[in-house]
Amino acid sequence: MAFSLFNLEGRLALVTGSSQGIGLALATGLAEYGAVVVINGRDAEKVDAAVEALKRAGHKAHACPFDVTDPEAVKAGIDGIEAEIGPIDILVNNAGMQFRAPLEDFPVDKWQQLLQTNISSVFYAGQAAARHMIGRGRGKIINIASVQSELARPSIAPYTATKGAVRNLTRGMATDWAKHGLQINAIAPGYFKTPLNQALVDNPEFTAWLEKRTPAGRWGNVEELVGAAVFLAGDASSFVNGQVLHVDGGMTASV
Repeated sequence: MAFSLFNLEGRLALVTGSSQGIGLALATGLAEYGAVVVINGRDAEKVDAAVEALKRAGHKAHACPFDVTDPEAVKAGIDGIEAEIGPIDILVNNAGMQFRAPLEDFPVDKWQQLLQTNISSVFYAGQAAARHMIGRGRGKIINIASVQSELARPSIAPYTATKGAVRNLTRGMATDWAKHGLQINAIAPGYFKTPLNQALVDNPEFTAWLEKRTPAGRWGNVEELVGAAVFLAGDASSFVNGQVLHVDGGMTASV
């Protein structure tokens, strides 16, 4: 009985930006707990490669490449999944990007790109999926926030702004949609070894700072995000709504 709270058998999960990095780790983790997963990204070849890898591991997976920054493409993609694969039980809004520059020199086009990729996509996909979920009276939406939803570092102020927006959009989604039987929460990763962070991982000075700044004393491994995702995707979190779960080795708990 206890394990049924984390059993995702028969549930369909769409993970945006899931052809690599945190997204692929989350999709793999959900699949390991029984979910059928839909892999998404803009690069169809990478999406197909991720699907094939999941299938070789014995999981059920489908490919659905579309651009999460295009609202019409998002709606068409999610409506297509609903019509051709099945009802989406779990949406993980993972797609994101980073760009670093001094704030006074930050390019306007990169500001716009960060807004579209990191926050507008969460609105587009969340709204498109919720329109189906509301009619069924159930659904899980997991948004990927960040320690930068709460903190800031030099050269990433626009990224911090977008992740702060993800935090509060999560709260807003829960406020509007909890009455329809949906649970909308966020996972806020700390510093994890991903392609997005590879330049920082390879920087001895930054890694030394990170190990000192993080109570756990190390980088996170993407697999360590799976438990939080499974919890928020399953019945164990049936009365958890509008929350941000930090998976950061204690970074946001310490000064």
